[in-house]
Amino acid sequence: MSASMPALHIQTALLAHPQLSAALARQVWLKMENMQPAGSFKLRGIGLLCQRAVADGARHLVCPSGGNAGFAAAFAGAALGVKTTILVPSTTSAAVCRRIREIGAEVIVHGSVWDEANQEALRLCAQPGTVYIPPFDHPDIWEGNATLIDEAVAQGRELGVEFDAVICSAGGGGLLSGILTGMHRNGLAQVPLIVAETEGAASLHAAVQAGELVTLPAITSIASTLGARRVAQQAFDWTRRHPVQCVTVSDAQAVAACLAFADDMRTLVEPACGAALAVAYQNLPVLAACKRPLIVVCGGIGVSLAALAAWKEQFSL
Repeated sequence: MSASMPALHIQTALLAHPQLSAALARQVWLKMENMQPAGSFKLRGIGLLCQRAVADGARHLVCPSGGNAGFAAAFAGAALGVKTTILVPSTTSAAVCRRIREIGAEVIVHGSVWDEANQEALRLCAQPGTVYIPPFDHPDIWEGNATLIDEAVAQGRELGVEFDAVICSAGGGGLLSGILTGMHRNGLAQVPLIVAETEGAASLHAAVQAGELVTLPAITSIASTLGARRVAQQAFDWTRRHPVQCVTVSDAQAVAACLAFADDMRTLVEPACGAALAVAYQNLPVLAACKRPLIVVCGGIGVSLAALAAWKEQFSL
């Protein structure tokens, strides 16, 4: 960012996870993206995209997302002083719609699935001065998300820590693409990236298994913010040129990780984030060669004490 355009995101903490480190006999590190002003890592990439759009003359931002991307776009639009419209499918909870409206954005409910909301968003963007803000598939988003690795590497250097694996969740692939961009520009091109998805939302895993992009017939996971039926081409392409290890966890394992994390770190995250945490909480075999893993705690606005309690009961945890 130029000096005249300060970033909308903040530098987040790099923390050790004492309980997991002791339990796994490893140094487990956390990049606390849940502490971003908009509740998730999304503000890095979405914020940069929105800033550049407004700098180029955009007067109205339109984003099709009933989750963290929409909330980040609404936050960015408010900070930049432009009208923002978030298109959501009817499956989006009233609580999320309310949270987006509360920071000044217009929320339009259209269609029963994201694809239908997306088509309406694209139609609205035919108006002059209106710019489409995709949830994950844009070079500016990947560039913005890469800054979390820039920070983590610099913070780790101050602590004398070199990460030997990075763990993240994957939905549409915007976080994965940003993390790998950051890893390659910070000398971590040989460090494996462990990518977690929940069963029922594992479009990257399906693509890697098939050797080509796959469109899932439906999203059946409760981790709705991982609910991209098809990952970005960029994310799939990265799996061809970097050591990427895809793992899937159950919804129950993701929720169990959210509950344990709330107890251990006094912090709430949604199941989409719990998927990455579950890699460590379940001590999955993919960790066998890792001594100093970094978990990207991606956060998420779709969580509350009531929601956690309901999921705990749903899965008899």
